[in-house]
Amino acid sequence: AGARDIIAEWVNEDQEARARMRALFFEKGVLRSRVIASKEESGIKYKDYYEWEEAIVKAPSHRVLAIRRGEREEFLSLRILPPEEDALAILTELFIKGTTAASEQVRLAVQDSYKRLLSGAMETEIRLASKKRADETAIQVFADNLRQLLLSPPLGQQAVLAVDPGFRTGCKTVCLDRQGKLLHHETIYPLLGQKGRDEAAIRIPALCRRFASEAIAVGNGTAGRETEAFLRTLELPQEIRIVMVNESGASIYSASPAAREEFPDQDVTVRGAISIGRRLMDPLAELVKIEAKAIGVGQYQHDVDQGELQRRLDDVVVSCVNAVGVEVNTASAQLLSYVSGLGPALAENIVKHRDEEGPFRSRAELKKVRRLGPKAFEQAAGFLRIRDGANPLDASAVHPESYPIVKKMALDQDCSVTDLLADEARRQKIKPEQYTTDKVGLPTLREILSELAKPGRDPRRQFESVVFAAGIEKIGDLLPGMKLPGIVSNITAFGAFVDIGVHQDGLVHLSELADNYVKSPGDVVKVSQQVEVTVLSVDMERSRISLSMKKSPGERGDKSVRSHTDNPQADGRHTERAQTGERRNRPDTPNGTNRQPRPGQNRPAKEEPKPFHNPFADAFRKDGIKR
Repeated sequence: AGARDIIAEWVNEDQEARARMRALFFEKGVLRSRVIASKEESGIKYKDYYEWEEAIVKAPSHRVLAIRRGEREEFLSLRILPPEEDALAILTELFIKGTTAASEQVRLAVQDSYKRLLSGAMETEIRLASKKRADETAIQVFADNLRQLLLSPPLGQQAVLAVDPGFRTGCKTVCLDRQGKLLHHETIYPLLGQKGRDEAAIRIPALCRRFASEAIAVGNGTAGRETEAFLRTLELPQEIRIVMVNESGASIYSASPAAREEFPDQDVTVRGAISIGRRLMDPLAELVKIEAKAIGVGQYQHDVDQGELQRRLDDVVVSCVNAVGVEVNTASAQLLSYVSGLGPALAENIVKHRDEEGPFRSRAELKKVRRLGPKAFEQAAGFLRIRDGANPLDASAVHPESYPIVKKMALDQDCSVTDLLADEARRQKIKPEQYTTDKVGLPTLREILSELAKPGRDPRRQFESVVFAAGIEKIGDLLPGMKLPGIVSNITAFGAFVDIGVHQDGLVHLSELADNYVKSPGDVVKVSQQVEVTVLSVDMERSRISLSMKKSPGERGDKSVRSHTDNPQADGRHTERAQTGERRNRPDTPNGTNRQPRPGQNRPAKEEPKPFHNPFADAFRKDGIKR
């Protein structure tokens, strides 16, 4: 037995054996999950994985993360192993020759090495590799969704009456001016008896008249649809839009230091309503105040590498802020901090300078800001806008370094820069190749001309509001076959989630997104996109809604093979929504709890033993050649 133990160690440490085992595990490894005994009832959300097997090379990222979460929460057991006979065949080929009594002892040692040492080490490696692959996919999905959400169409500078709905505690109502400044706040009770309803029916129109409100924003959390339905019964001016606003993360902002600093005399409920209203006016400017991970448009965001997730999401926010541009004289410090070249400290200095010295009149005045040096100015200037300034180019994306080129273009056209911006005929006469230099090429010049055509243009889509179906306010109101308007709230690798106004988003599986083959949901839909869906089925027990965007729902004429396990509501739900006392439970874990891994879990794999020369190992190889 002692000799076999030594041989087993040699086999485990052999580099070629490990390399071939590694390849086998990756090529033929099978992911197997089983329910832990006595956990059938408590782990019902993982029911689809109670008896699950799948080749690891084909397992999609969301399924790997879902099963790993079930294992971490002690509802599932997980193994990833290839066929044992294939593994032993490889080791037999490498280490056993002949059929002598000694060969039999080596065979026993090889089997022991695989079962006791090699299989565990290789399984750890493939678990880590599959987790890394799943993380990459999940992070990319989150980043893509975040970009689409941040670039959601803004309502623009309009006076807004915003409502954070509630039943017993009432609806927190705030009135904002066109710049998002708080003018008034109060609480109404339209859902608490006839008296409260009658009073609210008087107060809302009065507030709209008093503060010249042009739109009403309603949070889509608890009591959102009921409040919206009430508002639509009021006799309001036809031009006042009533818009449902995704309130995910509003409560996180309302309790943040930034919110307390801006509104020190208001409680969190009023701050939350303000955030809802401002989010309608300009989603990007408001969402940057919230940590990107709290916005909740990802899949299994708490299960992936948090450092890599944070880095990727920060990059997305910076990219979106720079693409849209920032109005220096109205932007918050949080928004300014994401402009390339600035950061939190310089953003605070800009706001402080603005408060003390008044609005900036030109980009050049930014150089007076404390600690904003030439390098920071060079990086940031092109993304900062100053509207109604002395130089019209300050309101565009043209960098100050290119101002002399634009001035020369205007001079050659015998007009001012302002006239050049207003006269398309003059711009059409400009030949960019005449203005190339060692530092400025044709691509840059074409971009300048494009910007001159629409200075300060907003790359975001035109704002449109969705009106949910009347009378459909809860999951119990749904029936198969219903066609409903909705808005895409989240996109995952396996489909898209659509808010249809029943406090529970429905899933349009990949196979139901279109009548033709769909490789990726992102090819068909975007976050915040308006869609029309058909209800396929409703599972009241597990609060699942299956939807379709096909013209002929439910048909299987495409190549998108649907599995019943591709339902993220079995995978821990698709998104994380911020909560207040009235918000929905956070759906990534049962009962809205955020369970932490048990001590000792998710430890890094042990380092593989370093190779060493084994003078006896070659004796067990068939070829007898030292490697």
